[in-house]
Amino acid sequence: MLSNIESRGIQTGFGFLEAESGFDIAEYLIDYSSTSTNLRVFYVGLINTLVVSAVGIVFASIIGLIVGIARLSNNWLIAKLAGGYIELFRNIPILLQILFWYNLALMVLPHPKQSFELFDSVFVNLRGIYMPKPITENGFVWVLVVLILGIVLKILLKRYYNNKKDNTGIKTNTLSYSLLLVVGLPVSVYFLLGSPLSFDYPTLKGFNFKGGMSLSPEFLSLAFALSIYTATYIAEAIRAGIESVSKGQKEAALAMGLTQKQSLKLVILPQALRVSIPPIINQYLNLTKNSSLAAAIGYSELVSVFAGTVLNQVGQAVEIILMTMAVYLTISLVISLILNIVNRQMSVKGR
Repeated sequence: MLSNIESRGIQTGFGFLEAESGFDIAEYLIDYSSTSTNLRVFYVGLINTLVVSAVGIVFASIIGLIVGIARLSNNWLIAKLAGGYIELFRNIPILLQILFWYNLALMVLPHPKQSFELFDSVFVNLRGIYMPKPITENGFVWVLVVLILGIVLKILLKRYYNNKKDNTGIKTNTLSYSLLLVVGLPVSVYFLLGSPLSFDYPTLKGFNFKGGMSLSPEFLSLAFALSIYTATYIAEAIRAGIESVSKGQKEAALAMGLTQKQSLKLVILPQALRVSIPPIINQYLNLTKNSSLAAAIGYSELVSVFAGTVLNQVGQAVEIILMTMAVYLTISLVISLILNIVNRQMSVKGR
């Protein structure tokens, strides 16, 4: 195979990664310019893929949980609206949804000079959402260290009082301790160090905003489409999990004096999630893989910039596609590993 490739004048190996890319990328979270290497393009595409996948997973989980519970609501209208949402978005191809939301955003949103404003700091127009960009100064790292330390202490404190409740039956409200550790302590350190954080605000200059940070219409459309599409499947998984909980347990929870909300939170959902997590894992994997459809609207994720632009320039399809497949395989295995550990922990607790 290699001899056939070389006979056609196509180079082999991974030397192309050190060559200059020669093109610009619209969105990047690490330093990049047209003089950067193709390896840098790979990193930019990988980070953009991870970001849009993570955002999609978070919002799909939230929407899916709400819609899944609403699907079983005693309120006829809410249950029918939830069912209609699922049937509508589940049965339309995700690529069409991405194209629809992207074109709708371009049609509906105003030009930069007529931007929607929020507190004179956030601006929304057809170029995207422009927000203040945080700029850290010397000493801010200690605020982060204290914040992480506060979160760890909060978890340990919560575990201690949970064990105390199991052993003695005495329940302790830890809200004030949690606020002190997670909010009060970092804020105190922040002001003691002289407020080592400032913001760069976007300002309108010429035909567009300069400064600050922005989210492009491509990113927003892709994240929105992935979230609402995947949420339909997560909602059905949640519904199936809730229906798997025996009716006797629900009635027992209400007989103990728990409200509907407490019954759902303390009795039904913990059991339902054990059933729902395996199919939800599949949906997280599908969402990550579906992010490769971003090439249709020009979002700068891995397939678009690395398996697209770089491949067209250097022509080394075997190496580039292998690297791209390896990335998606690794991401999928990591997601599966993390959620399988979570699923195992929840199963152990249920014995």
